[in-house]
Amino acid sequence: MGVNLTDWLGDNSWALWLSLAFLLAVAEILSLDLVLIMLATGALAGAGVAVFAPDLWWLQILVAAGVSVGMLLLLRPTLMARVRNMPGYRSSTDKMVGSSGVAVSQIDKSGGEIKVDGQSWTARPYSSDLVIEQGEEIEVYEIDGAIAVVYPKHGALP
Repeated sequence: MGVNLTDWLGDNSWALWLSLAFLLAVAEILSLDLVLIMLATGALAGAGVAVFAPDLWWLQILVAAGVSVGMLLLLRPTLMARVRNMPGYRSSTDKMVGSSGVAVSQIDKSGGEIKVDGQSWTARPYSSDLVIEQGEEIEVYEIDGAIAVVYPKHGALP
């Protein structure tokens, strides 16, 4: 009569691999980190093996994992370097430069804390003799590692 879906998928493992590849590719569109698309490529390789060797699950998994790891280790770093070197590319920390925020605590040469776009950052003033009081509006001058270098928004420019 009817075909049981579980039996059909067991006989056509390529469909499972293609479904996995599709789901990973869609998730990559949301993350844009070039990790899930590498895993999707591995799933496509697993689907290719499943077409020619449907009973060799171990080989399908081995090829899918090998292709995924190879893509992550060999291709992704190259692609990420190209993306980062494209004209107009700015990382999230680069985008913070020029952003306004507020001093959550007093900021002096020993440090302090700011809040920019809802995120808390450790901060220090751009000049070691400058003290920024709690609640004062600031602007991000630069990012030094994980520390925001700031100055008072309504003060003299550095």
